[in-house]
Amino acid sequence: MTNYTDKLKRAGLKITFPRIKILEILEAHADQHCTAEGLYKLLLQQGEEIGVATIYRVLTQCEQAGLVTRLQFDDGPAMFELSQDDHHDHFICTRCGQVDEFHDNIIEARQQEIAAKAGYMIADHSMILYGICAACQKQLK
Repeated sequence: MTNYTDKLKRAGLKITFPRIKILEILEAHADQHCTAEGLYKLLLQQGEEIGVATIYRVLTQCEQAGLVTRLQFDDGPAMFELSQDDHHDHFICTRCGQVDEFHDNIIEARQQEIAAKAGYMIADHSMILYGICAACQKQLK
């Protein structure tokens, strides 16, 4: 696991137990996208009692410091992941809500070409593909 003490210091944030625990859980569950309530449940499973209000506050502070990325998919709850250096996009299962990441250099290059042709320089973007995950497809059969 990453030592978040230095990252918090560089971000200008005080090193606190809730901040360290939340960042550690986000790292340990990097294959998932966690809601604040999901983080609360994971903390409780570890025997840690950090209130939901504190979790939201820490997530907002870490987002502003560039340590955490907030993901908002449609009308669902905000999800959080550790900020990453490389851009990625998301698949969302319309049955169970599972969120998976993907990266495709061809898609990224094509988006740049389309933007340039239209006279735009992309500052940021988000691509979300909706479908039915493999597990839910098996349940349908």
